[in-house]
Amino acid sequence: MQQLTSEGQRIVADLSQRYGFSQDAITNMFFAVLNGNGSMAQFSHPEFGGSGQWMRGGMMMLGDMFNSGLKSQVDALCNEISNILANQPGLLQSGSFQSQSQGGGSHQAQRAGGMMGQSSLFVPDPADNWWPQDLGAPNATGSQNNVQYAYFGNARRLAVKTGGQVWLYDTQDHQIGGFSQQQGSGGSILFTSQYGTVNLSTLPVVSIDGRSQRPDNQNQNPPQDQSWQQPSSASQTGNASQTDRPPADDRDIFGAIERLGKLHANGLLTDDEFSQKKAELLSRL
Repeated sequence: MQQLTSEGQRIVADLSQRYGFSQDAITNMFFAVLNGNGSMAQFSHPEFGGSGQWMRGGMMMLGDMFNSGLKSQVDALCNEISNILANQPGLLQSGSFQSQSQGGGSHQAQRAGGMMGQSSLFVPDPADNWWPQDLGAPNATGSQNNVQYAYFGNARRLAVKTGGQVWLYDTQDHQIGGFSQQQGSGGSILFTSQYGTVNLSTLPVVSIDGRSQRPDNQNQNPPQDQSWQQPSSASQTGNASQTDRPPADDRDIFGAIERLGKLHANGLLTDDEFSQKKAELLSRL
């Protein structure tokens, strides 16, 4: 269970004094409301009449079902806790970021707007902040099976953790809204943006476990045991020598054009969109 900070403990002590419940009972309800995203809570504590359920808007079920005074008190407590959590940055889920799979049996979770560790009420868990810390707070996070995602829209970066490795991608001009995994063993990971559904392998790899990846190393294989596909690369030139290759900046542009061509061929870009983007890239040469 996440640990409360001194500020969180102070709030629990204040609620305990005002509502007449023990601090243990208040803490139990605190996490129940948090796990219900501030709008509901499933709890079990003898001071609340045993097992019960609360939902914002007036729905209350207690084991001590005929104790109307207790119901009113617990309802007021849950509403106050919900308001406290809503005023903490990044605690409650919002937005439409989604992580899902095609096919049954996968674990899915998503959180938009930040992580619990940013709140002044909880002690940050280092395991929750697995991405490069210089990126700051993510716009959205998600998980699917053994793969975790953290999207940083302002920095144009996507961090993906799988098989104990953290891969950092350049999201270019994509505005990512969610992820999905194709059905079956070896299924590729897809993401959605303003261009539709796109394969993750089309994004350039910036680093792996903090080790920078040069443009001519973009063909390095990701972990196959996590159902990943090899990133595409315009830098695979066989045995050509370094002097036969264009400068690194030019290779980036040619690689981007190649990726645009694939999106166009797959029907994800119109003719006008492809021509416009291609012209923009060529103007940088």
